[in-house]
Amino acid sequence: MTDKVRIALDAMGGDFGPEIVAPGAAIALSRKPDMRFLFVGDEARVRPLVDADPKLKAASEILHTDVAVRMDDKPSVALRQGRRRSSMWLALEAVKAREADVAVSAGNTGALMAMSRLCLKMLPDIERPAIAAIWPTLRGESIVLDVGATIGADANQLVSFAVMGSAMARILFDIDRPTVGLLNIGVEEIKGVEEVKAAAAILREGGFTALDFQGFVEGNDIGKGTVDVVVTEGFSGNIALKTAEGTARQIAEYLRDALSRTLMSKIGYLLARHAFDTLRDKMDPRKVNGGVFLGLDGVVIKSHGGTDAEGFAAAVELGYDMARYDLTKKIHEGLASTGAAATPGETALAEAVS
Repeated sequence: MTDKVRIALDAMGGDFGPEIVAPGAAIALSRKPDMRFLFVGDEARVRPLVDADPKLKAASEILHTDVAVRMDDKPSVALRQGRRRSSMWLALEAVKAREADVAVSAGNTGALMAMSRLCLKMLPDIERPAIAAIWPTLRGESIVLDVGATIGADANQLVSFAVMGSAMARILFDIDRPTVGLLNIGVEEIKGVEEVKAAAAILREGGFTALDFQGFVEGNDIGKGTVDVVVTEGFSGNIALKTAEGTARQIAEYLRDALSRTLMSKIGYLLARHAFDTLRDKMDPRKVNGGVFLGLDGVVIKSHGGTDAEGFAAAVELGYDMARYDLTKKIHEGLASTGAAATPGETALAEAVS
């Protein structure tokens, strides 16, 4: 990697396009001045926003295209109509050509995943990608994956998720051996579907030196921060993510209603305003915006489509960290940390299922 982290931005992605992408990039640049940006999108819309900030202008290039993937496009339609010409595809192609170190998009998740797999391909020994999310916890933050890349996963795929998630945790949390747990309906070894139990056997017996497998964790352990990395398949992971987001909004609404109901509650809010501001900051989803597409031969970050500039900046900075500290290399190291990693624990798998 060069001294500068080069970030390709799908300027047309998301609900608001360049009107959020450009200000978000400017915020990220103010915090990480060794970034350089390639904005991919309609130059007539992008150029005025970039040129309005002298520092952003000096750190940016613009690649023009007037084709954008719509938020409601099916992945198949996006591939057929937007392949090789859309802002999303061209941002990914910049990573493939090593003209950028990471691509960031707030666009259509399904289209971004399909295009990423087609353009960048999968890493050796990784069968399918996973979306990893940063999860606020009582201990700080954890990583949860997969939160919606694909539905279902067999034991070997869950093991790959554990390796990839631990590689991401090593970067974000600066720890040598992140703790890893498999999401299950109980912590007892006899509980859960066979694939989850088989994955646990592989992780327990496979000699993975790059992670510390802690066994099963339950849904309430995610918020506790019981482990650094929580591994599950995309269906249950996405439900858990959406449930947590909905619960956070529900609690915020309850608090807002309770604190505005009477004169005494309003006075109480004023007296405890600092504490409530701290709580609001802790629950702010913009602070942890950005999912990492793991398993690809390149770094791709998915921002929430409806986020604001501050939230998009968080996704850009996440991409910066993944590229600066070489996520792909750390995944390779995790896979190589045991001879069982490339073809994980066939004996353990057979014994667990039998």
